[in-house]
Order: sequence, then structure tokens, then C-alpha cells
Amino acid sequence: MKNTIGNNLCITLFGESHGEMIGVVVDGLPAGIEINQELLEHQMRLRKAEGTISTGRHEDDLVRFVSGVFEGKTTGMPCCMVIENKDQHSKDYSKTKDIARPSHVDYVADVKYAGYQDYRGGGHFSGRLTAPLVAAGALAIQLLNQKGIFLGTHVKQLHTVIDDDFAEDEKVLLKQLTEINGKKFALINNEVESDMIMAIENARMNLDAVGGILETAILNFPVGIGEPTFDSIESKLSHALFSIGAVKGVEFGLGFGFADKYASEVNDQLKIKDGRIVTTTNNNGGINGGISNGMPIRFKTVVKPTPSIAKKQHSVNFKTMEDTDLEIVGRHDPAIIHRARVVVDSMVALTLVDCLMDTYGRNYFMGDKK
Repeated sequence: MKNTIGNNLCITLFGESHGEMIGVVVDGLPAGIEINQELLEHQMRLRKAEGTISTGRHEDDLVRFVSGVFEGKTTGMPCCMVIENKDQHSKDYSKTKDIARPSHVDYVADVKYAGYQDYRGGGHFSGRLTAPLVAAGALAIQLLNQKGIFLGTHVKQLHTVIDDDFAEDEKVLLKQLTEINGKKFALINNEVESDMIMAIENARMNLDAVGGILETAILNFPVGIGEPTFDSIESKLSHALFSIGAVKGVEFGLGFGFADKYASEVNDQLKIKDGRIVTTTNNNGGINGGISNGMPIRFKTVVKPTPSIAKKQHSVNFKTMEDTDLEIVGRHDPAIIHRARVVVDSMVALTLVDCLMDTYGRNYFMGDKK
């Protein structure tokens, strides 16, 4: 199993859901960056489970730096962050360890790792492993913000409830990004929050789960970043986004909406505005030929319903090769999309920093010398 992503900023993930701890090694961080502890703790809180719309597993998620940081600043060496697991209920999984949970990794993981994988809570495949990704992402978000680059993600759709779109005007968009990044439940239109929460609660009461769509915007990303073919902005972001277990689809700009349109309807025409080249529309989501064009980068991500539900489902015992029924016990999210939004932001930020380093080098982010 490969657990590393990135060319210049390399992220290696380790640990299991019910192991002693989980963590991440970030290799390639420039030296002299002062850790923004407030931002780090804020990002970790956005991912935390709260109330009945999330899992009953509650972890402290305190991030401890093991290496790569000295006197509050990065040293330029590999930065290792660890997070302890304290609220495991491993017994919930022992009786059904050989029964494949529908739409889960159990069966394929057993085949790939010859039965040696840690099955408790999904092991290394668990959503629990997104916590260290958020910790690493907080460092990347800090680097981007220092360069005037801002990003954010809101819950565009949860089941059948739909939020407003991001604004086209960049000043309004910046205000929206600032607002949603401060919210536990990231919405542009606060009036739909009660309907979304009700949809989650209804799913929970029916022993079910719901998914939805996340929409992400990136503002002030420079022109000319990305490669034309295999390392395009789209391909690198997609690689990172599909590393989030619940993500099953990504579309950039108008995406599948291009299918029934004429070119004359959707081409992004150009003009000069305030001394810079801009497009009058942004149907391509800020990317042309795999390279950033200076407009806000926009994309949507589909998050599937949490597969661990308590309803009776048909499955198999992959050890005895017998059909069986399964009712999953334990603590599971009736929806993860509101928590996944910060994971998306984290993977996006890490990818963008990596892309910027491709063009400008690591010293582009280097901290001031003492």
C-alpha cells in the first residue's frame, strides 16, 4: 500500500482507526515558517464529531509535533505530527470481522493484504485517518494565505437540500470564503441549515445515511501553474480528492453541464479589467489546458452516503464463503459531508502548495531569516 502523495511537498499517512495513534509526515516544508497554532486548532475542530448528526466517537484530536519544528518554527526537516486514539470500541467489530460491510473495503482489503490488515473500525481505511490530513492541510493553508491565496468549501447539496452557489464577483466570493471557513456547518445560505440537519436526523432515525455535493473555490491563485498533460491542475487535484474515501466524483467548472451546450454558449470570453486579463464567465473553473488562468478555480465533489448503517443488509462471510445478513453495530455518522468539507480543503491546499513549488521552488514559501 502506498501512503505517500506529492512531488515537492510529500505527505505520508500512517496509523489505524483503533491503533495507539495516527499521524502524518510532511516532507518538503520550507524552513522558518512559524506554526499558526490557532489556525491548526480551528481546522481540527471543524472536522470533529458533534451532536447526533455525527458519530458518537469523540476524540480530543490534539496534534503533537514529533519532529521538524523547533521553537515554534519549521526546521526544513520532515515534520511528523501524531494524534492519539483514545475513544476506541474495538469489540464492536470482532464478531463480524469476516463479514463484508456493503460498499466498504472489508473484502478487498482482506484479499489484498491476505487477512493481515487491521479490521477494527476500517483500520487504515477509516475516515479517522483524515484527522492527520487536516493537521497537515492547516500548514498548507497557512502558506497559501501568506501569499494572498484563499480557498473554502461549502455543502452545496445534502441529500435533496441545496445551498446557494458561490458568487462570480471576486470581492463577494472572498467574503463568502471568509464566512464559511469560520462555520462548523459550512453554508452560504444559513436558512437551509435546519433542513439539512433534519435530513441527517431523519436518516439516523431510519438507521440510514445520506451524502451530497461539496463545492470548492480558490481565489487569487496565480496564472500559469500546472502542466499541460499528466500533471494538470485538474489531474493533481483529482488525485488528491479521490484519496478521500467517500469521494466518488469530481467536476471542474461547468463540468457535466458542458454536455448539452454549444461552444458559443459556454466559451469563456476574455477582456481587460483593472490591468489584468480576465474572462467574462468562468465555465472552465479557472483552468485552461491543465494550467491556471488566474480566475477562481472552481470544482464540485460528490460524497457518497456513509456505508456503515444499522439497517439489515445482505452480505457474505468471505472466510466461510456463505451468504449472510448483516446489521452493523457501533458508532457511525449518518452523514459525513459536513465534516468532509475541511478534509477537501486540506487536500486541496496541500496539492496547490506542491504545484506552486513545481514552478517557484520551495524558497517561494521560505520564512524570514532570524
